[in-house]
Amino acid sequence: MMERARIVKEEIVEQSKHFLAVYLEAKNACLVLLSEREDKLGTLAIAVPKPKDMLGSPSSSILLGDKNAISARMFAEYLASRKHKICLVSVYLETMGEIEAQSIFMKLIEKALYGKQQKEGAKV
Repeated sequence: MMERARIVKEEIVEQSKHFLAVYLEAKNACLVLLSEREDKLGTLAIAVPKPKDMLGSPSSSILLGDKNAISARMFAEYLASRKHKICLVSVYLETMGEIEAQSIFMKLIEKALYGKQQKEGAKV
C-alpha cells in the first residue's frame, strides 16, 4: 500500500502569543506553515537540497511576499538539508518581529519533526 503524507500540527504560547506550525511531509517534499495567532499563508520560500555528492547548502528562493524573507529562506534551507527533500516554508507574523520569532519557530519545527523537545527528556 502507498504511504500517505504525514501531517503534524503544533503550537507554542510565548509572551502571551500563540505560534502555530503545520508540517506536511510527503515522500519527496515537505511544506511548513509557521504563523502567529492563526494558520495563514505568509512569505513563502522554497529550498532544494544539493545532490548527495555535492557540498554546500541548499539553494533557495522566495516565491511569494517579502516581509519575512530571511526567516522563510533560512527555515526552508534548514529543512531541505535535514530532510534531503524539496522544502517549502511559509512565515506569517502579525505583531512580533521576524528576528525575535525565529527561536520560537525553530522550537516549533523541532517539535513538529521529532515530537517533544529532546531537551525536556534530559531533565532529571
